[in-house]
Amino acid sequence: MKLAAIGLGSNIEPRLEALEKSILWVESLIGKVIQKSKIYESEPWGVLNQSYFLNQVVLVETELNPLEVLQYLKKIEALMGREEGERWGPRLIDLDLLFLDREIFHSSELLLPHPRLHERNFVLLPLQEVFSEWVHPTYQMNIRDLLRYCQDEGIVTLYREA
Repeated sequence: MKLAAIGLGSNIEPRLEALEKSILWVESLIGKVIQKSKIYESEPWGVLNQSYFLNQVVLVETELNPLEVLQYLKKIEALMGREEGERWGPRLIDLDLLFLDREIFHSSELLLPHPRLHERNFVLLPLQEVFSEWVHPTYQMNIRDLLRYCQDEGIVTLYREA
């Protein structure tokens, strides 16, 4: 069994419902959700002229390989009605595989760990809650250290308990 961290984000209403439904789909298709972070609200990243996001991280036990997890995440997004649009633009649901154990994986479809994980407070803050001791296999730093060195100045606030 491997441990996957999945980042969830939504900035199109109903944001909270989108996170909750996506977690049910993850549990149904990918594996058992063993931990959920609190839910955070964050400024948009990349494209700034849009609504704030709700973000959360879940830890999942899975037997799937990285590309299988990615395929299911894309399937969940489609099932929930996500439409392709502007990169970093508004979305009903965004699901990102942040890491799978300490695996380093590179393909044309997927890079693991997520290549921008260490640059985003809205990922690092909830990740710190659920797996602070995880060590980035490239940077050799745990989540607390990655957060300390993160230069993201976007506002991230606690929205509610999970």
